[in-house]
Amino acid sequence: MNRVVIIGGGPGGYEAALVAAQLGADVTVVDTDGLGGSAVLTDCVPSKTLIATAELMADVAGAAELGIDFTDDQGDTASSLRVDLARLNARVKQLAADQSDDIARRLAREHVEVVRGRGRLDPDAVSAQSVRTVVVDLADGGEQRIEADAVLVATGAAPRTLPSAQPDGERILTWEQVYDLTEVPSELIVVGSGVTGAEFASAYLSLGIPVTLVSSRDRVLPGEDADAARVLEDVLTRRGMNVLSKSRMESVTRHGDRVTVTLTDGRTVEGSHCILALGSVPNTAGLGLEEAGVVLKDGGFVNVDRVSRTSARGVYAAGDVTGVFMLASVAAMQGRIAMWHFLGDTVHPLDLKKVSSNVFTSPEIATVGWSQQSVDSGEMQAEVVMLPLSGNARAKMQGVRDGFVKLFCRPGTGIVVGGVVVAPRASELIHPVSIAVAESLTADQLAQAFTVYPSMSGSIAEAARRLHQFDK
Repeated sequence: MNRVVIIGGGPGGYEAALVAAQLGADVTVVDTDGLGGSAVLTDCVPSKTLIATAELMADVAGAAELGIDFTDDQGDTASSLRVDLARLNARVKQLAADQSDDIARRLAREHVEVVRGRGRLDPDAVSAQSVRTVVVDLADGGEQRIEADAVLVATGAAPRTLPSAQPDGERILTWEQVYDLTEVPSELIVVGSGVTGAEFASAYLSLGIPVTLVSSRDRVLPGEDADAARVLEDVLTRRGMNVLSKSRMESVTRHGDRVTVTLTDGRTVEGSHCILALGSVPNTAGLGLEEAGVVLKDGGFVNVDRVSRTSARGVYAAGDVTGVFMLASVAAMQGRIAMWHFLGDTVHPLDLKKVSSNVFTSPEIATVGWSQQSVDSGEMQAEVVMLPLSGNARAKMQGVRDGFVKLFCRPGTGIVVGGVVVAPRASELIHPVSIAVAESLTADQLAQAFTVYPSMSGSIAEAARRLHQFDK
């Protein structure tokens, strides 16, 4: 029986464990911080739970336009909405813990052994048959050595901090620390306008908290579709957010109950709390990787190929620790691919052009496949249609004015190679476009599938119809 040891219990780790168990391997997961990893305990599940509350609050705030008034017991119109941050964060943490417990039960049903502790490779313990040894510093003390025919490193990444901007867990926070807040910030500063920064800035703004977003680039979400980022920034500023573009943070300091962000040009921004969204660093220190022959890339990320192999025989890696595409869905797929490859099952190498991703701002921004930037640079030849949602009947009914559907298709063949959706629940609306990209469907095939009327998805079909190529 093949023996597999997985270091890390996040999506890359536990999904790999399930595949390996299904294929008959003897599987051990070495887990340090809790099954589900940061995705479940401190990142995806908590942040999207917070965002779900923010979305509801934003919907309620705009309900008057739809004919709904809120009154108190005396019949007077309610003047404001307030969030109980202590209750909200308690719910966030409980949901995360429940999800982690669900994963533990699933692994137990599949007879996957879970060892609590911190694992590392023993570079000197490699047999002639390439059997590896994982040394575990157990959580309750002591050490355990586990032999493995294959090792999967799925240790994730941690929030990046700077010497001049050190979190204190109270008023200067990483995104993993915000769920301990019980008081509502009076003025929140978010440093960093990438996906994480934009999501938290948008969420707390929707919760009724004044937000200043400090961006070192000339726009919010510099790595996303420029048209989508422009719509989001317009919406955020219209709702009252103070966006400081081309403003690089030099330091963050705290004095009592006030936080000061100093910019490199000498300007300062003051608030009650600050969230640092400065990117991530891989958790590779102390794992014995380089000593075992694993090549690391710039920044310390593990270098892997498209089937998750590292440069060391019998050692695979998956998830944020690889820096390939820092999404839970990609981590899970990398982990599955590693096990399919090692255990001899049918495997398709990872194709990042089929990955759909979403920014959970308000509105959401979902993308898949080739981008507008690739088309503009000439890297991909494609025809482009962008259809605003303002003409969509369902959007009008729901009071939605901002957003669009954008599709890319190859000239001649009409095959759909990418798309962008900016809308409420764009994360759901992108799925038909993802299927089209994954299965190389044409714009005509996408257009000819029935959509419900009225529906937001009708705009996807309409955009596809506008890409029809008439053959005379």
